Amino acid sequence: MINTTPLVSIIMAAKDTAIYLEDCLDSIIAQTYPNWELIAINDHSSDETPEILESYASKDERIRVFHSDRPKLIPTLKYGYQFAKGDLINRMDSDDKMPIDKLECLVSAWQAHGKGNIIAGGTKHFVDDGEVGGGFLRYEEWLNEVARNSTHYQEIYQECVIPSHCWIIHKDDFDLVDGFNPEVYPEDYDLCFRFYKHKLRVIGIDKVLHHWRDRSNRISRTWDEYKDNRYFSMKLKYFYALDRDKSRPLVLWGTGRNGKDMAKLLKQRGDTFHWVSDNARKVGINIYDIQTEHFEVIQKLVNPQIMVVVASPDGKIEIRNQLDQWNKEPVRDYWFFT
Repeated sequence: MINTTPLVSIIMAAKDTAIYLEDCLDSIIAQTYPNWELIAINDHSSDETPEILESYASKDERIRVFHSDRPKLIPTLKYGYQFAKGDLINRMDSDDKMPIDKLECLVSAWQAHGKGNIIAGGTKHFVDDGEVGGGFLRYEEWLNEVARNSTHYQEIYQECVIPSHCWIIHKDDFDLVDGFNPEVYPEDYDLCFRFYKHKLRVIGIDKVLHHWRDRSNRISRTWDEYKDNRYFSMKLKYFYALDRDKSRPLVLWGTGRNGKDMAKLLKQRGDTFHWVSDNARKVGINIYDIQTEHFEVIQKLVNPQIMVVVASPDGKIEIRNQLDQWNKEPVRDYWFFT
């Protein structure tokens, strides 16, 4: 018999977020879906975070508080996950807020599909003062478009396609992909690639299901592990493991900064490739001992795999339209890297 109200284990690391924590906890307690447990793990906080967690736990038995045995985010999440009792797993950040129906929407959508599926929703940034940065707004718009169209794996080599806090998954599937175990940052992006590797289906919901706080001291701004938002090394590792077919010619499209960075990494791997551009000034020149070519050379190649590393949004649209005209298909023939 199917459990119509499965227990959701929310895994939340908390470090020095006392100023935001009550808003976060209140948003969890207010959920219209009641069958949840919060595994709140204090990560060696130096403020009142532990006291706030304990205070809430004393009032609501669904909240359980633990203290990480090692500092930093992944060890803290890993430590807390061992105590999870739920059939379904969700992650929360201790400075963010949940819309009141977040869990209800995620659980309902998951129940319609079952194991082997991940449900992912949209997100919206907010700040206490001032305005959200333009980069985060562009990322938010892109994330919500991905969720709206369920194109997570089609777009996976651009950026992290599922926010760390806006998915729900069965515990068996989470264990299958090794959960919080790999200590690789950015941890949410690596997790997305492991979903992809194990062929779990991602189903997007066209609805904002998380309120994501933008603040100057968020770890994506301050930790060394998050300083380069392109993460080309991680992307290439999975591309070669999951999608690269060395029997097919490889094409690198783009000769700007991204293209040069990617070309260096491809050369380090010892792979040969055609380096093409749609910029007349960048065609027929020598970069890193490679002669660049006009992009139309692609039509002469037999079944190429095409990596697009152009940063311009308008340029991406034009390139996608050109590839579509040539009957090239995303995932099968081409991938966008940002």
